[in-house]
Amino acid sequence: MAASQVRSTRPVLAVAFALLILATSAAPAHADAVDDAFLNAVKSKGINFASAQAAIIAGHEVCDELDLGRQKSDVATDVTHSSNLDGYRAGFFVGVSVAAYCPRHHS
Repeated sequence: MAASQVRSTRPVLAVAFALLILATSAAPAHADAVDDAFLNAVKSKGINFASAQAAIIAGHEVCDELDLGRQKSDVATDVTHSSNLDGYRAGFFVGVSVAAYCPRHHS
């Protein structure tokens, strides 16, 4: 496959995180136990989003990227580049997203 045919997901992830972080309001999420555990874990590391719903959507976006065959380390690097998170918190965010929403990617 030619290099020009390879789809880069980095811009998609960057835009998703930028929109989620910049969101100023969203409808309240009706969180279940998984969402509650995810949100508590994210907050415990000082990772802040504009709303709970924005955090949950970003967690699912991590899973979407992994479903496309991306490596967790590459997704964490993209999170670092497209947010104000350092490498540790970006890696934690990817890990907690996997644990909550796509344990099939846990290895």
